[in-house]
Amino acid sequence: MLGWKMNGKGEQRPDPMEEAMFQASTSRSGTMGGLRLLALIYHGSVRHVRKSHGNALVGLLMNILQTVVFVAAFYAMFQVLGLKGAAIRGDFLLFLMSGIFLFLTFNKTMSAVIGSEGPTSPMMQHAPMNTIVAIGSAALGTLYIQLLSMFVVTFIYHAAVTPITVYDPVGAMAMVLLSWFSGLAIGMVFLAMKPWAPGFVGLVSMIFQRMNMIASGKMFVANMLPGSMLAMFDWNPLFHCIDQARGFTFINYNPHFSSIEYPLYVSIALIMVGLMGEFYTRKFASASWYARR
Repeated sequence: MLGWKMNGKGEQRPDPMEEAMFQASTSRSGTMGGLRLLALIYHGSVRHVRKSHGNALVGLLMNILQTVVFVAAFYAMFQVLGLKGAAIRGDFLLFLMSGIFLFLTFNKTMSAVIGSEGPTSPMMQHAPMNTIVAIGSAALGTLYIQLLSMFVVTFIYHAAVTPITVYDPVGAMAMVLLSWFSGLAIGMVFLAMKPWAPGFVGLVSMIFQRMNMIASGKMFVANMLPGSMLAMFDWNPLFHCIDQARGFTFINYNPHFSSIEYPLYVSIALIMVGLMGEFYTRKFASASWYARR
């Protein structure tokens, strides 16, 4: 039986200590908490996929069309400028697609993470929602759309134009995922800084995306670059991902001046920095920040 105490108004209230002792505890195991988080991220990813267009199929077709336009534009540019000699010996369109697929995956993932809901977003008013769910949903939703677009474009080219062969499909897919992970990591750093300087972060992220049109190295390969030019590109994790992806795609290309470890280690470090920055920013979150975004 609970003990009772008198409060300042002369009313009887149960003793808080004894009341806490008799309350049923509803502890949640780590496994159940992880499954609940994954379910939230799944539903958030579905919402992110449908956010660009009410019809998910139309949204997918628009993304496929954008990929095709990129490939066609670079093909025309290579033809006009006579840059086909910079390509790897093999299928020229496969050379272009191996760079454009990773470039789009990186840039779209980074943009989606930067544009995800922050700690002051109205979505955070719902109890299960948090910034980790928002970031994971944006990143996974973008990965789903990009992988689906990549498979559709590659299949159509293989079935309708000419059969293609990928030397190591598992390794090439791993590089696609590594480019996605790198975009996620850099996007998280920008997202952590965004509430403090939204205009500056928006400008820097836009410049970085535009700079990747050349700095990603999707128009050439590292083995053909002189040492003086190589230093201008090897700082970029996406450059390493694309060059290594072409090593897995073409049997006659062996990348000597790029590595898998560099983008992986840099991305892990940036993820840690982004998480620490996001945690620090969340403690000082203000509703006025959301109004300035």
